[in-house]
Amino acid sequence: MIEIKLRKKYQKICVDPLLRVKGSQRIHPIFLTCLAGFLGVSVFPALALYLPLFAVFLLILSGFIDTLDGSLARFYAKTSSKGAALDIVTDRIVEFAIILGLYSVDPHSRSLSIILMLGSILICITSFLIVGIFSENNTEKSFYYSPGIIERAEAFIFFTAMILLPTAFVFLAYFFSILVFMTAFIRMAQFLKCRI
Repeated sequence: MIEIKLRKKYQKICVDPLLRVKGSQRIHPIFLTCLAGFLGVSVFPALALYLPLFAVFLLILSGFIDTLDGSLARFYAKTSSKGAALDIVTDRIVEFAIILGLYSVDPHSRSLSIILMLGSILICITSFLIVGIFSENNTEKSFYYSPGIIERAEAFIFFTAMILLPTAFVFLAYFFSILVFMTAFIRMAQFLKCRI
């Protein structure tokens, strides 16, 4: 939802100026994908070492660089199915590492919440892929992108809140899981309605 409402302004202010920086054409989009992945995965050890502010910094930096790779690829006509596939897989690896880091903070009290979060994400990404496979792509992305209540920006906001507000973790995790389940349900309901 945030992506739909703010992406154009964010792109114009934060991303487009960097694409025009001298020498940016020499940076390969896949390098940025890997860098975003490395920074995102680094959230796990930061949380395990009880460095929440550093973890949030890594999370935000990872998310920002993740928005650059696709923009750079499109800007310099370097898009590829390999890059798109790597980006999707890297995003899931980062999300898993963040959730693993959140679990490591307090495994005893967070286990059920973490299972629900992982389950909701699994079902949601499955609905996303199903709709993407069977829908015609009319976007600038490499595949059909079906938006939902919880997308990457919203997930990162939730993850940030979970890191900075550890006493509210269980509530935030349940709320996050409910919204992710709702995203999957709504996406599939809309898809099935169009196919009948």
